[in-house]
Amino acid sequence: MARQILVTSALPYVNADIHLGHLLEHVQTDIWVRFQRMRGHDVRSFCGDDTHGTATMIRAQQEGREPEALLEEVRTAHEQDLAAFDVVYDHYGSTHSPSNQLLVNEVWAALRAGGHVTEREVTQLYDTEAGIFLADRFVKGACPRCGTGDQYGDNCDACGAVYGPEELTDPKSTLSGTTPELRSATHCFVELEGFHDFLAEWTQAPGRMPTETANWLAGAFLSEPLRDWDVSRPAPYFGFEIPDAPGHFFYVWLDAPVGYMSSTFDWCEQTGEDFDHWWGNEDCEIHHFIGKDIAYFHTLFWPAMLSAWGRPLPTRVQVHGFLTVNGEKMSKRKGTFVLARTWLEHLSPEALRYYFATKLSGGASDMDLNLEEFVAKVNSDLVGKVVNLASRTARFVEGGKLAAHYPNDDGLFASAERLGDEIAEAYEACDTGKVTRLVMGLADRANEYVEAHAPWTLRKQEGREDELVAVCSVALNLFHQIVIYLTPILPRLAAEARDLLGQSPTPAWSESKTALTGVSVGKFRHLMARVDAEKVDAMIAAGTTAEPTDGASEAASPEAFAGEPLADVIEFGDFQKLDLRVARVESAKAVEGADKLLELVVSLGGDERRTVFAGIKAAYEPDSLVGRLVVVAANLAPRKMRFGTSEAMVLAAGEGGKNLFVLGVDSGAVPGQRVR
Repeated sequence: MARQILVTSALPYVNADIHLGHLLEHVQTDIWVRFQRMRGHDVRSFCGDDTHGTATMIRAQQEGREPEALLEEVRTAHEQDLAAFDVVYDHYGSTHSPSNQLLVNEVWAALRAGGHVTEREVTQLYDTEAGIFLADRFVKGACPRCGTGDQYGDNCDACGAVYGPEELTDPKSTLSGTTPELRSATHCFVELEGFHDFLAEWTQAPGRMPTETANWLAGAFLSEPLRDWDVSRPAPYFGFEIPDAPGHFFYVWLDAPVGYMSSTFDWCEQTGEDFDHWWGNEDCEIHHFIGKDIAYFHTLFWPAMLSAWGRPLPTRVQVHGFLTVNGEKMSKRKGTFVLARTWLEHLSPEALRYYFATKLSGGASDMDLNLEEFVAKVNSDLVGKVVNLASRTARFVEGGKLAAHYPNDDGLFASAERLGDEIAEAYEACDTGKVTRLVMGLADRANEYVEAHAPWTLRKQEGREDELVAVCSVALNLFHQIVIYLTPILPRLAAEARDLLGQSPTPAWSESKTALTGVSVGKFRHLMARVDAEKVDAMIAAGTTAEPTDGASEAASPEAFAGEPLADVIEFGDFQKLDLRVARVESAKAVEGADKLLELVVSLGGDERRTVFAGIKAAYEPDSLVGRLVVVAANLAPRKMRFGTSEAMVLAAGEGGKNLFVLGVDSGAVPGQRVR
C-alpha cells in the first residue's frame, strides 16, 4: 500500500555557505526520499533558508543593503550548491515569507489561547550607540576568571570559563566599540512544563527517534521540570513582530521550524495541492532529518508547538551525529572546513554521496570523513567492483543484445533478489552503511563469476559466441541489479548505467526482481573516474585559510595572560585536539583512602557515562555537585589509578584546596554538547 510521506531537512542558516557538515544531512535526506519514491510511495520533500536574527540584520547593515537582497542572493547559492550534489527539494523556501508569518501568527495565537505564554523582565547588555541589546557574540571584554582580554561574552578561549556577557571585565560592544549598559526588557516565554507528560510519552514512543536521542531527552530534560522557553527579542531585530506585543519580535527558533510548513504551503499554492492534505492529515507521515545539535528544539519545543496548534506531529525525527574530517573538527586553517563549491572544483559529488552512505548507520553517532579512506573506498567499491562489472563485459556484446532467456548463473541473481528485502529494510532505517556492505558483497560475488568465466578468453575462441553472450548477459544483469540497489545513493551513475541497457533513468525498486533479456546493449562509456589523491590534496590546499579572527578560534597570545609568563606554550592546533563537552554530574562520593579525590559519574548524553576521579574534595561537598552541568575533557586516554580508572577530566581552576572552582556552563546547555 502506498504511503503518503512528507520529508524535511534542517534549514541552513542564511549567514553560512553550504559545507560538508550541511551536505551530510542533505545527502542522507535525499537518499531516503529517492528510496521511498522507488518503492512507489507519494513523497514530497521540503527545505529552505533560516533567515532571521540579529546576525542577519548586522551583516546587511555592514554590507549597506536591505536584508531581503542578502536573502535572495544566499538562497540562490544554497540551491545551486545542493543541486550540484543531486539534492533537489520539491520546494526550497524561506522563513522570511508571507506564508511563514501567517503560520507563525497562527501557532502564536494557539499558544496564547492555551495559556502557555507568560511575560517577565530579562536584563541584558545594551549598546546605547547602536541601539540594540547585545547577544553574546557581540560583546568582548576581559575574562572574569583569568583576566585574559578580548574574550567573547559566553566563554573564555584562554581558560575555558563559561559566563554571561554581563560578567566580563570592561565589556565593549563589537558593533560600536562603546561600553554597553545593563537594561531590562520584557520577554515572552512559553511554559513548556505544561507539555511535560505529553512530551515524555511522545519522545519515548518506539521508532520516534534514535534510541540514544530518546534516552538523552529522558535523562537530561524530562527527569525534571522543563524550563520556560524565551521566544521573543526586543527591537531592533530582523524577524516577525509579535502581533500582540508591538516592538517585540519572534526569536528565530520559534519561526524556523514553521518554515517546514510554509515551504509546503508555498508549494501547494504553486501546484494547486491542498495544504491540509499534508499538514492536517493524520495519515501523512512527517519525517524530519536533523543534526543532534538541534535535537532539543525539534523534540521538545516543536512538538509542543504543534500540540498546542492541533497540527499533526512528526512520525520520526531522524537524528545524525557531528561530522569530523580526518578525526578532527573541521578547520579552515587545515583546509578541512570544505565548502560544497570547493569540493566540486576538485572531486566528484557522487563520490562524496557514496562515502557518506557507507558511514551512516541510522543512529546519532558522530562520523568521520577520513580522506585516505575516502580515496581507497570509492576506488575499490565503485570503480573496482561496480563499474568494473560493466567495463569488463559490455564491450564484448556492444551493439548486440543480451540473451533471449536468462542463462544459468548458479543462483546469483535469485540470491541477490532475495537480499533486496533486507537492503530495503536497511534503507528504511537510514542504515545506508549496511546497504553498501550488502551491495558490495553482491558485487564481490558477481566479479568472482566474471573472473571464473573469463569472457575475454571466450571471445578469442571460435564457436563459443553463445557462451560469451550468456556470460556477459549474467554479468550485466548482476550489474544492473546492483545499480538499482544503489540508485538512491548514486542517481547519476544509475542513470548512465541504465542507459547502457536502454532503460529509463530512474527504476522502480521492483525491477531488481526481474532479469533483462533480449535488450540491446549500447556503447560502453566511462561511468566513474578513480579518485586521485592529488586532487584531494589540491582541495585541502584550496580551502586552507587563516582561521577567522572572531575570537572563537583565535589563540590567546602569551602576553595576554596576567601574572607569570607561561612556561610551556602550545600551538592552538594542539589545544583544538581537546574534545571539551558538557556533562551532567549524576553521582558524587568521596574516595575511601584518598585525601583529595571525589569519584564522579557524569553523563555526556544518551547512554554515555564516564567515571571521573577529581581532586576537588576540599572545595566541594559531593551532594552539592549532583545535577550540576560541568565541562569535561572527553578524549583523554583513560588513566588507571589505585582507586579505579578515570575516564575523563572535569575542568576546574583556582589555587587549589578550597580555592578551586569547577567550570560550570549555562543552564541552557545540554550533556554531550561541545564547548567552544
